[in-house]
Amino acid sequence: MLLDDDNVREPYARFNEWFRQQNIEELAAKTNEAEDFFRRTGITFNVYGEAEAAERLIPFDLVPRIMAKAEWELLAEGIEQRVQALNAFLYDIYHDQEIVKAGKVPERLIVGNEAYLPQMEGFRPPGGVYTHIIGTDIVRCGENEFYVLEDNARTPSGVSYMIENRETMMQMFPELFAQNRVRPVETYPHHLRRSLAAVAPPACDGPPTIAVLTPGIHNSAFYEHAFLADQMGVELIEGADAKVIDGRIQMRTTEGYRPIDVLYRRVDDEYLDPEAFKPDSMLGIPGIMEVYKNGGITIANAPGTGIADDKAIYSYMPEIVEFYTGKPALLQNVPTWRCAEEDSLAYVLDNLKDLVVKEVHGSGGYGMLVGPAASTAEREAFAEKLRARPRNYIAQPTLALSTVPILSDQGLAPRHVDLRPFVLVSDKVRIIPGGLTRVALKEGSLVVNSSQGGGTKDTWVLRD
Repeated sequence: MLLDDDNVREPYARFNEWFRQQNIEELAAKTNEAEDFFRRTGITFNVYGEAEAAERLIPFDLVPRIMAKAEWELLAEGIEQRVQALNAFLYDIYHDQEIVKAGKVPERLIVGNEAYLPQMEGFRPPGGVYTHIIGTDIVRCGENEFYVLEDNARTPSGVSYMIENRETMMQMFPELFAQNRVRPVETYPHHLRRSLAAVAPPACDGPPTIAVLTPGIHNSAFYEHAFLADQMGVELIEGADAKVIDGRIQMRTTEGYRPIDVLYRRVDDEYLDPEAFKPDSMLGIPGIMEVYKNGGITIANAPGTGIADDKAIYSYMPEIVEFYTGKPALLQNVPTWRCAEEDSLAYVLDNLKDLVVKEVHGSGGYGMLVGPAASTAEREAFAEKLRARPRNYIAQPTLALSTVPILSDQGLAPRHVDLRPFVLVSDKVRIIPGGLTRVALKEGSLVVNSSQGGGTKDTWVLRD
């Protein structure tokens, strides 16, 4: 919000004028009002392994993160380049593996990867699209210095919070939106439905029927599954609600079974089809992979896309982007040490106190070590894990992440943030202007995940 000389950055100018006229106690009451709204609406997430507090509200901060039009356009251009490269990479590794033959990515990272699905080899999804919905985590370390922290190409979550945060802000502070030309995010469900409809399978012979597949009410993101199905005007189903009939996946309705053309699945690969993956899965639809490969249904995101957000693959993304686009990556990676490499492992073990170490398949802030915040005993225990399974980890420096203001008891205070813009890929690339800003509410903390004590805030992209 502030420049080094304490002058207000231009995007925050109008907000700052408004804020200086507000009463801190009244704004704090608005925070409680927002929490009440979230509680009434049912906007919660589940914390696995904590039965005594399984359902929680994600803390919401009412100070928006504001981005200028030029900042966003720079970021959006880099995101579009990256998602196009990701889809090209996925097509290649399940077909000719030209990038492996060119020596740009080691074969062992593909063939030996648990996210790689041999069942997808030689198969082209409808429309040639693998990652229909992507959530790219972005951090900022200086003026217009954006870095990609990770690519969420499996089943990215959080878009419902982006939409509800905006709705809450518009209800509480309509005058702010009258004073600032903010680009909308609430059109996301419309764009999502349109994007999914554009990749209907060959078997579709009319307006495509779309459904959302959820693991059920105990899933941590169930609220979002139900929210998106409702907002798109499509059915929310569980695996038990559908089966193979006449070579199609059909769902049970009040008028009998009806074929599904496009399935937005929020079930992980291994649970998607007990006939193809985990035989004991109760969450998926038996036989769906055979129907999929025969052109009877589109699955979004496609099975096997998880390899694209593997953190070891991530470390090769600059090479991947240039290989498929012919141009240098506009968005850079965070510098990354691959612990599978002997020299890198030695460096990481010698510098654990300064590094962040992550599992290559980890998510949600779990399975990681933040070296500067860890005790000597914690670092020593983690070093043993690294020595035992070095291929399971990558390491990165602790970055000087940018901060944005939050509302504290004393007024505005800086906290570290990241940004998850949401991208839709089908007949074209659609990037929602803004995204979900996640904020580390604890002073000095770098961990923004809601399951680890982080919160969220509305993200504004200004029109001018």
